Amino acid sequence: MGQGKTEILPGTLNLMVLKTLHTLGPLHGYGIARRIEQISRNVVQLNQGTIYPALLQLEQMGWIKSKWGLSENNRRAKYYSITRTGLKQLMAEQESWRRTAEVMLLFLTTEEEK
Repeated sequence: MGQGKTEILPGTLNLMVLKTLHTLGPLHGYGIARRIEQISRNVVQLNQGTIYPALLQLEQMGWIKSKWGLSENNRRAKYYSITRTGLKQLMAEQESWRRTAEVMLLFLTTEEEK
């Protein structure tokens, strides 16, 4: 992978959004995107064209729900929160990624005989 824009694996953005909402509670889309960038140490950079379609898809799947509210600067904003179905999905995906990461670490830390 070269320098420049970092691409994330399919499905990982969903996991990042679900984990963010589970950890921090209801947030608007901008807040979710900034938190993901913060946690990733700015390796993952999200724009509106990335985060909002993902939020819409998660809402259509029933993993998150939304309601309108006021942001910190008194602007109307849509706040998203994780649903029970989303929490079940988050737990399943976290376990799957842990297993995948453990296998990849085995490959990355094993020296093959030459």
